[in-house]
Amino acid sequence: MSTFDHTGLMQDINAQLGPFRQSQAATMRGFSAMAQGALAEGALSAKQKELLALAIGVTQHCSGCIGFHVKALVRLGATRAELEEALGVCVYMGGGPALMYAAEALKAWDVLAQPEPAVC
Repeated sequence: MSTFDHTGLMQDINAQLGPFRQSQAATMRGFSAMAQGALAEGALSAKQKELLALAIGVTQHCSGCIGFHVKALVRLGATRAELEEALGVCVYMGGGPALMYAAEALKAWDVLAQPEPAVC
């Protein structure tokens, strides 16, 4: 099984983008507003929209996207069955390469769906 570290990857991405968020504040505010608008509840639920976002990340081979969207799906109460069904569509549409990233998404789910350790 993959030993890919999505938690570390997401931390690295956030750390690297920190200075970029400051130097390109207007652009990043615009990107954030676009994300909030695109993912807001509407005819599709936020969870359905995150499943779509994850599917695009899988088929575009974006490990960071997989980590962030799996984390959002866990937060939104998605089930592993919903994740697996969405990944099945990814494999259908993206073939073997999507299958490799579907495995990565399943590993991310296994790690990110674990309860946070208690802080003493």
